[in-house]
Amino acid sequence: MNRSFPQDRMDPIYGLCNYVISVANDILFRGQIYGQENLPREGAFLLAANHLSFLDPPLIGIQVPRQLCFFARKTLWKPGVASWWLDAVGVIPVDRDGGQDVSALKRVLRALKEDKGLILFPEGTRSPDGQLQHPKPGVGFIVCKSQVPVVPARIFGSYEAFGKGVKFPRFGTPVSVVFGRPLNPTVYDALEAGKERYQIASSRIFAEIAKLQLPRETVV
Repeated sequence: MNRSFPQDRMDPIYGLCNYVISVANDILFRGQIYGQENLPREGAFLLAANHLSFLDPPLIGIQVPRQLCFFARKTLWKPGVASWWLDAVGVIPVDRDGGQDVSALKRVLRALKEDKGLILFPEGTRSPDGQLQHPKPGVGFIVCKSQVPVVPARIFGSYEAFGKGVKFPRFGTPVSVVFGRPLNPTVYDALEAGKERYQIASSRIFAEIAKLQLPRETVV
């Protein structure tokens, strides 16, 4: 894979958006990236991260030199350009008002069978105060069903840049990402746990996310 220009291995629209966002990020939110060597270069994997801002999916995604799949709530699919774009870049619609979304799960498993990567947020929604929240079992359900490596990731600064309650992004705020080592199913999956299996998996993955810290010299 061409690491200097990975977009040439992505679908055209996704690759173009990836490049444009990368350039904008370098100008507006330039931060530090650590642990990219932990990202699988091939094969299916899930990337699990904390969630502080609307900025998180694109700013984490552009640091992965492969095309990823993302989740978005179904209500965003409305007639017009937005729906076309969401479909064009491979976003998976999910019903957040229901329980386990079977159609979304099928699309996830199909994407993983095609050796793609998928980004998930165990907290389910953005943090209201910039602090880590309690993980929900939904991510545990997906990872236990898929049985693929999970890369924990932690984003820093995106709450300050564009967290809940902020009307306009605070350009110039550094947004940094730390990627941890991949977790195998034997680490996160508790097969013997019964009904608690999915919550335990989410909690174990989120505990690894919480351990990730910026190197001391980058902490302001």
